Amino acid sequence: MKKVLEFKAHDGEIEDIALGPDNKVVTAGRDFQCCVWQQDQLVTGLRWHENLPGIPDKAYRYQACRDSGTFLGLGTVTGSVAIHIAFSLQRLYYVKEAHGIVVTDVAFVPESQPGQELLGGHEAALLSVAVDSRCKLHLLPTRRSLPVWLLLLLCAGLIVVTILLLQFAFPGFL
Repeated sequence: MKKVLEFKAHDGEIEDIALGPDNKVVTAGRDFQCCVWQQDQLVTGLRWHENLPGIPDKAYRYQACRDSGTFLGLGTVTGSVAIHIAFSLQRLYYVKEAHGIVVTDVAFVPESQPGQELLGGHEAALLSVAVDSRCKLHLLPTRRSLPVWLLLLLCAGLIVVTILLLQFAFPGFL
């Protein structure tokens, strides 16, 4: 093996590391941060005091991380579990103290046939394992969104209404 890249990712030890899409790397460190890296450049990161105001940094620490390509699953030393959108780190799912103590690992259910049976109608499923000797399945409900054809229809309607209002307000405008 040959070292290709070396850089300082965290102050202190790295608790977990996961490879993501587009050669991105996700790290969870003892410095209470979770970071997404592209080569040696920080793409984005999470810190407890920014994402969960009122909860002191020292009370929580990211312990485990996994990146499915679409989602980032996180576990903490206090037993909490979260799912974030991978590219923006927007939190979609959070269970405070899902486990009684340290979450040692998290993994997304694969999108294979057996995995689809576990998913049901949900967008993602995350398994968490903790020191409390429990394994829990966390299901992310499917987010509702507008179909593209409906969005285009609404935009076209908005343009027509705008033109009609301009014509009404300024006769002879067109």
